[in-house]
Parts: sequence; structure tokens; C-alpha cells
Amino acid sequence: MTIAEVAKKYNLTADTLRYYEKIGLLTNVPRTAKGIRNYDEAACKRIEFIKCMRNAGVEIEALIDYISLFEQGKKTVSARKEVLEQQKEKLLEKQKNITITLEKLNYKINLYDEIISGKRKDFTED
Repeated sequence: MTIAEVAKKYNLTADTLRYYEKIGLLTNVPRTAKGIRNYDEAACKRIEFIKCMRNAGVEIEALIDYISLFEQGKKTVSARKEVLEQQKEKLLEKQKNITITLEKLNYKINLYDEIISGKRKDFTED
């Protein structure tokens, strides 16, 4: 697949894909004889992984560390696991904070629904 096709498929820009290559997240992207990127299944799977992790808020630096370790082979399995466990803890903390925020938002939205519907007469703007 060309860079344009991959960008469209994964809803990324070609610049983002090039950036991922530059910083070492995407390595060994196959190229045609003319030097044009020709993403294979392995590259696409890597992109899916990166996109999933980034959408969840995993830091670029952690991904760079993880990919670097991954490419060193089996001897780094424990270190890779450690990187992923650290990111999991950070995501769990974010999830907790998001849950608290959602509860506050739901409370406020319900309050405003009651005010709009006339169920709350004690509301005053100060």
C-alpha cells in the first residue's frame, strides 16, 4: 500500500507516518525499486498498534522505548513488559480521573435538566 492509501485507511496524515519513521516507531517500511514506500502487512500491524496506543494516551517516548526493545528480540521481553505495565498504570489513573469528571458532568447536566423542566425552583443565578 502507498503512503496515501495507508494514511487514508488509518485516518493519519502522510506527514505523521513519515514522522513515525523518523523517530523510530516505524522501521523497515518496504520500498519499491523507485524508493516509494510500499507498506506491507507487518507495517500496517505496527501502525494499528501505534494508533491504538496513541489514541489511549500512551506517550510517544514510551512507544519509542517499547519498539526499540521489541526490535532487540526475545532478550528484552521483561523490559517490554515493564514499559507496558508502566503505561497501563498511567492509563488506569487517567481512567479514574475521567470517571470522576464524568460523574461531576452528569450531576451538573441532570441539575440543568431539572431546572429547564421546572422541577427545581430553588435555582438562582448569582
